[in-house]
Amino acid sequence: MGKRSALGRGLAGLLNDPDEGRDALKVASGHIFEIPLDQIETNPYQPRTQFRESALRELAQSIGQLGVVQPITVRQLGTNTFQLVSGERRFRAAGLAGLRCITAYVRVANDREVLEMALVENIQRRDLNPIEVALCYRRLVQELELTQEAISTRVGKKRSTVSNYLRLLRLDPIIQSGIRDEMIGMGHGRALVNVKDTAVQLNIYERIIREDLNVRQTEHLVRRWNEPQKRLKKTRELPYYLKEAREDISDFLGSPVAIECDERGKGQIVINFESEHDFQTLYQKLCS
Repeated sequence: MGKRSALGRGLAGLLNDPDEGRDALKVASGHIFEIPLDQIETNPYQPRTQFRESALRELAQSIGQLGVVQPITVRQLGTNTFQLVSGERRFRAAGLAGLRCITAYVRVANDREVLEMALVENIQRRDLNPIEVALCYRRLVQELELTQEAISTRVGKKRSTVSNYLRLLRLDPIIQSGIRDEMIGMGHGRALVNVKDTAVQLNIYERIIREDLNVRQTEHLVRRWNEPQKRLKKTRELPYYLKEAREDISDFLGSPVAIECDERGKGQIVINFESEHDFQTLYQKLCS
C-alpha cells in the first residue's frame, strides 16, 4: 500500500516522518499549517520593537473568540523550528489568548527577503507614526540598496511620498521625537525641514508647541525665516559670535531672527512680524 499524500497530513507528522525527513522543508513550504507557538521564534529583522500592550490585549480577546482570522507567515529554519516573517502582533496576541498553536503560511525566504517583507509590511500599517515609516524607508535604501523608485513600486506609493518621509530624518532628533509622540504632525515636520539651521528649527518647533500653530502658520513662519536668508547667499559665513547672538536674540524674542554681515563686519539684524499683535509683543520685549 502506498504512502498517504504528504499534503493531507499534519505538519508534525510530516516533519517527524523518517521517510519524509529529507524533503520535509520542500513539501512544507508554500502551504498553511497549524504550528505550535513554542516552535516559532521572532524575526530579528523586525523593524518594529514596541507593541502597545492595550492593543495586544484587545487583539488577544478577539483571537480568543474568533481565532486567528489571517494566518501569520513564517519560514522554516529546521525540522521543528520556524521564524516569523510577518504577523508578530497576531503571534504575540495568540500567546496572550492562551493558544498553543497558530495558523501559519510557510514560505521560503532568505535573510534579505525576510527583512524586505518585514519592512514593507510595517510601512503598510496605518498605526505607524511618520518617523517609524521614514526609518523603514531608510533601511530599504541603506540595507537593501533599493532606489526610491524601486521602493515606491514595492509599497504602492508615489516616489514623492517616499522622498517626503525620508526628508523627515534630516530634522533634529528632538523634533523627530515630537513627531513620534504626536506633539506636532508630519505637515509641521515637512515645513521645518526647509530650515537648514538646527537652532532655528528648534526655535520654531518650540513656538509651534507654545502657540499651537497649525501647518499653514508654520509654513508662513518658515518662509519669513528663509526670505532674508536668500539675500545672504553671497555674503561670508557668519562668525561664531553672531551665530550665538542670533540664537540668544531668537530665544528672547520668541521669533526667528536673521543677521546679515559683510566682510567688513558691517550688517543688520532682521526681525519680521506677521501682525500688529505680533509687532506689539516684539516691541514690548525690545523696550522692556
